[in-house]
Amino acid sequence: MEIKTHEAIRPELCGVVRELGVGYARVELTPGAEMSADERGLVHGGFVFGLADYAAMLAVNHPNVVLGRATTRFLKPVRVGERLEAVARLATHEGARHRVDVEVNRDDVAVFTGEFTCYTPEQHVLDRRPHD
Repeated sequence: MEIKTHEAIRPELCGVVRELGVGYARVELTPGAEMSADERGLVHGGFVFGLADYAAMLAVNHPNVVLGRATTRFLKPVRVGERLEAVARLATHEGARHRVDVEVNRDDVAVFTGEFTCYTPEQHVLDRRPHD
């Protein structure tokens, strides 16, 4: 299946696509030292969120998909060098609104879960008027 969204994403920051199907994406990321929040190698949660968000966008796989809302839970800490895998599944789709469930695992143990509400506007969000 062809990737139709977020084509300029840097895989070293948001993950490498391992599987892509209709309403489904599996993305892998091994956080590097630049993602560390401290001298002990704790990965900043924003990078884990970024991985999950990227997987959600791919599960929708529309050129104009954007995130509207996310409800998330950070379940376990992540260290630099630990391989993460995000699995995103489209749960519901009503018009331009899509709900995607994402789980990020380290060695089959959940470290993050999220419900992402994504939208697919007809045009790119940057092409809209500023106050739309």
